[in-house]
Amino acid sequence: MDQLALALSACARVLRPVIRLALSLGLKQPHLHELVNDLLLEEAQRSWEAKGIRPNLSQLSITTGINRRAVTTRVRAPRDPLAPTEMSSAAKTLTVWLEMATDNAALRTLPITNDGKAPSFESMAWIGSRGDVHHRAILAELTRLGMVDELGDRVELKAEGFIPANDLAGMLSFFADNGRDHLAASVSNVLSERPPMLERAVFADGLSMDACETIHQLVRTRWGALHHELAHEMRTAVDVGGESATGRIRVGIYTYFEDVPKASLTSSDEMPEHHPQQ
Repeated sequence: MDQLALALSACARVLRPVIRLALSLGLKQPHLHELVNDLLLEEAQRSWEAKGIRPNLSQLSITTGINRRAVTTRVRAPRDPLAPTEMSSAAKTLTVWLEMATDNAALRTLPITNDGKAPSFESMAWIGSRGDVHHRAILAELTRLGMVDELGDRVELKAEGFIPANDLAGMLSFFADNGRDHLAASVSNVLSERPPMLERAVFADGLSMDACETIHQLVRTRWGALHHELAHEMRTAVDVGGESATGRIRVGIYTYFEDVPKASLTSSDEMPEHHPQQ
C-alpha cells in the first residue's frame, strides 16, 4: 500500500470523532472545506518558513494543491475565537487549590479572604493569577462553572479538576488544546522530528461494560495522584524559570470505552485486537 493511501487511512481514523463533533454542532461541508483550505495554507507556509524560505503564492499552491487564484484570496491572519486554556486564571487557581487540598482535606473549604497567614481563596487566586486578576472575578467564574460553592464568607471546593462541563466554549477550548497537543506529540513521533515523546496506550477487547468502568475508575484514581505530583512540579519549575523561560508542556491522559458489536470489529477503520497492547 502506498504512502498516500496509508496517510489517508490514518487521517480518516483521527478525523472521524472530529467530524462527528462538527456535525453535532451544526457545521456543514462548506465550513469544513474552508477550514481545511485555511489550515493547509497555514501549515504549508510554516513548513517553508522552517526551511528559511518565505514562500510565494506559486509555492503555496504547489505544496497544498489549492489553485493560485484561491491562494491569493485566502492568505490572511488565522481566526481562532476560542480562549487558550493555558491562559485561564480560574484553571490555574483551581489547580493550586486542588494541590493543597490533596495534602490537607480541611482546605477544601476556605475563607474568601483572610487578614492573617492562613490559606484563603484570595491567596489561592493570587498564586493562580500571579496577582493579575481580582479574586472576586475568579470566584465568580468558578461559581458559574459549578466548581465551587460560595457559602457566606467561605467557599467550598466541589470539583476534582478544571472541567467546565456547564460551559460549551470552555469545553471546546479544552477539547481543542488537549487534542491538538496529543496529536502534535503523535505527529512528531511519526515524522521523527525530535527524540520520541511519551505516547503510550493499553488496549483490550472482549470485556464487559462493567469491567470497562472498573478500569476507568482505576485510571481516574491513579491519575489523581499523578496530577497532584505533576502540578506541584510544574508550578515549581515556572517559579524557577522566570520571565526568560519560553518552554511549555502539557501532560494528559485519556480513557475511552464503548460496547462494540462483534460484526463491527472488522470495519474498514477498526482492526480487531485480542490482547492488551502498549
